[in-house]
Amino acid sequence: MELSTRRLNRALLARQFLLERSTLPLTRTIERIAGLQTQYAPSAYIGLWSRLEGFALGDLTRALERRRVVQATLMRSTIHIVTKGDYWPFAVAIERDRRAQWERTHERHLGDVDRAGADRAVRKALAAADGSLHRKELLDAVRPFGPSWPTMVWNGVSVPLVRVPPSGTWERRRADLYATAESWIGAPSVERDDALDLLLRRYLSGFGPATLAEAADWAGVKPTTLRPSAERLRLRVLADESGTELLDLPRAPLPAEDTPAPPRFLPTWDATLLVHARRAQILPERFRPMLFDTKTPHSAPSFLVDGTVAGKWRLERTKAKATLRLAPFEPLPRGSRTGLREEAERLVRFHEPDATSFAVRG
Repeated sequence: MELSTRRLNRALLARQFLLERSTLPLTRTIERIAGLQTQYAPSAYIGLWSRLEGFALGDLTRALERRRVVQATLMRSTIHIVTKGDYWPFAVAIERDRRAQWERTHERHLGDVDRAGADRAVRKALAAADGSLHRKELLDAVRPFGPSWPTMVWNGVSVPLVRVPPSGTWERRRADLYATAESWIGAPSVERDDALDLLLRRYLSGFGPATLAEAADWAGVKPTTLRPSAERLRLRVLADESGTELLDLPRAPLPAEDTPAPPRFLPTWDATLLVHARRAQILPERFRPMLFDTKTPHSAPSFLVDGTVAGKWRLERTKAKATLRLAPFEPLPRGSRTGLREEAERLVRFHEPDATSFAVRG
C-alpha cells in the first residue's frame, strides 16, 4: 500500500492522540505515544493536556510521585518521561549505542579518568543519602575522578539514574534531584532482544509508519541495532509516495487523508516536530526555520491548524490576568479561527489556574 504525505500526517496525528484525545489511563497513553520528551518539565504537562481527555495538572505529578511514571535521560540522551514498565526496556535497549556514542564524542577528554571509580562514587553517595541527591552533590562526588570537568565524568557513568520529584514537575521545574533507577523502581528484568523489540513497537505505535532509520534516529541507536527486531516482529510493509519502504504495526490506525484535524497546541520539545517524524509534514519545511534556530534549538510552543504547524504561542501573566498570544506564520483560514481560539481559551485556563482573568490575543 502506498500512502500519501497527507495520510501519513493523519496517521501520526491519530497515534499521538492529536486527532482525538485519548480516553485511556495516563500510563497507557504515555506508552502508546512512546513517552514524552521533557527537557523542560512543563512540556510534558502541556503535551498530555493536548492528548489526554480530562487531564489535570496534578495528574502527572502524582504519577511521578507514585512511581507509575519516571523521568530519565533516555532516547538521544535527552530527558523523557516514560512509564515504570517501559523504563528498563528502553534503558537496556539503547545502552550500548548510547555508551559508544558518548565515548566517541568525549574521547579526547577521557584521558586516564577512573570511570569505574566514578560509578562507585555515585552509588556510594546515593546509598549514603538513602534516597536522592541534588545535581551539585553528585558533581562533588565525582570531582576527584575528573577535577577539570566533573560534568563529563558524571554524564558518562554507567549508573542508570532517574530524576525524582518534586524536581522536574510543574511545581518545581528544574529536574535536578537524582536517585538510582534500581532504588526507585527496582532492578531490571528484561533481556536486550526483548527490550529492543518493545522499543521498536513503541516507536511505531506512536510515530509509524516509518523507516527503520527513522526509528533508530528517534531512539539514538544505529539502524543495524534495530534490524533484528524488525525481522523478528510481524510488521506490515507499506510505502510512501516516493516508494520508500515503511514499517508499521499490523493493526495500527491509518485514517483517511480527508480526516478532519482539530486545532491543537504543542509545547517545546514536542517529538512530532523533530527530524525523525519529518515524513508526516506536521511541521511544513518553510516554517521549520521559524520554529527551530540557533537561539531556540528546543523549538517554541506551536499550534496546529488542519494537522500542520501554523504559528507560535506564548503565555503572558500579570498578578491577576493570564493572556495567551497567538502568532500565526501566515493568515489563517477563516473557518479555523473559531476552533483555534476556543482551544486557546481552554489552554490558558489549564496553564494558569490561579488567574482571575483570561484572554486570547492574536
